[in-house]
Amino acid sequence: MEFLTEELIVQKSSQELTALLYEGLLTNLYEAIDQIDESNLFQANKSLQRAGDIVHRLGVGLRYEAGPITENLDTLYNFLADELIRVNLTKNTDSISFLIKIVETLSTAWNDAMQLKNNAKADSLIKMVSAYENNVMRKKF
Repeated sequence: MEFLTEELIVQKSSQELTALLYEGLLTNLYEAIDQIDESNLFQANKSLQRAGDIVHRLGVGLRYEAGPITENLDTLYNFLADELIRVNLTKNTDSISFLIKIVETLSTAWNDAMQLKNNAKADSLIKMVSAYENNVMRKKF
């Protein structure tokens, strides 16, 4: 994860912040597995708590007017939050790996959607520039 200053965070779009939250969630889950493997349960507890905080922030950012996808994400985030509490009690790395698969799927889908949106914006801009150039080139002075 890139070094984030407050100024850099303010410059990010809400979509980019969501992508960063997914990245931070994955980082904390991977760290928790490593810490459990090293029997550093205190740090694993902290990593899993940070992961839970990130899931909470993801849930707070949902826009319910967006429709059924939002409701499904809310249900998934609630599941993740409940599982993180359970996993933190048991320190079961297989369960953490299961959560990582879910979050990786979400993160990949989110990043793919952002890329499609950016490509659509670029295509739209290219069409506008082409239309402008065609209009200017056809004018006779």
